Amino acid sequence: MKFTIAATTLSVALASAFPQKNAQVAMPDDIHAWHPAGVNDLRGPCPMMNTLANHGFIPRNGGNITKQNAIRGLADGLNFDAALASLMWDQAIIANPEPNATFFTLEHLNQHNVLEHDASLSRMDAYYGNNHVFNPEAFATSTRYWTDETLTANMLANSKLARMIESRAFNPNYTFTANNEQFSLGEVAAPFIAFGNTTSVTVPRDLVLYFFEHERLPHELGWSKKNETMTLKDILNVVSSIRNATSLLTPESASNQTADGESHGIPEGVQVARRSLHLPVGV
Repeated sequence: MKFTIAATTLSVALASAFPQKNAQVAMPDDIHAWHPAGVNDLRGPCPMMNTLANHGFIPRNGGNITKQNAIRGLADGLNFDAALASLMWDQAIIANPEPNATFFTLEHLNQHNVLEHDASLSRMDAYYGNNHVFNPEAFATSTRYWTDETLTANMLANSKLARMIESRAFNPNYTFTANNEQFSLGEVAAPFIAFGNTTSVTVPRDLVLYFFEHERLPHELGWSKKNETMTLKDILNVVSSIRNATSLLTPESASNQTADGESHGIPEGVQVARRSLHLPVGV
């Protein structure tokens, strides 16, 4: 019996010292391993900030988000450069109502119409009682327009427009200001920036679904943090693409244009009247 115990102990020791090439070696818990929020943890309407907290890139309890730990967390989690992370923190600190605040919490972000706004891709409007917890019904409205395995700016723009129309139609308190629009465009851009290609403005749908539904970085699906640092220029490129995609107008067909740019088949008098009176096309 002693020999058996000794042999077993030696076997375990040797296996630990010289693991096989393909063996699974037990590792200490990764400090950035995903853990869902605890009952006393603070979370907000932004799935990306919630995700960073769930992974411990910012405080796991969702509190005390200083500029320093925001810059470090966005760099470590998503490879955002310091200038971009600093700008994002400057935009978010206004959610803390205290004068000269040096931190904000994820719960601060829940305050309606400060940063949080109606017509979220994945949250219900504040009018319905909860503006910060993931809502499958709201998200289903968005994902209806994600019609391919690779998402484009047009698809995300379609989701954004659909959520705005639904909110305006049924929420008697619907509010969406020009300031809200700027934040909304940045939020819609986030999946492309974190998980996709900021030049072509495309992103795999499965990564985005996983992220929204679990508030978790999609490592299990093969994603890894980008090697290249994300900058404000990358953000602006994606935001510009999405802003352009929200227009429902299309270019005039070349076949319907004369050399002077006039439309074929429409009398000149009607064309002049439309231009001068701004009449709709159908009139």
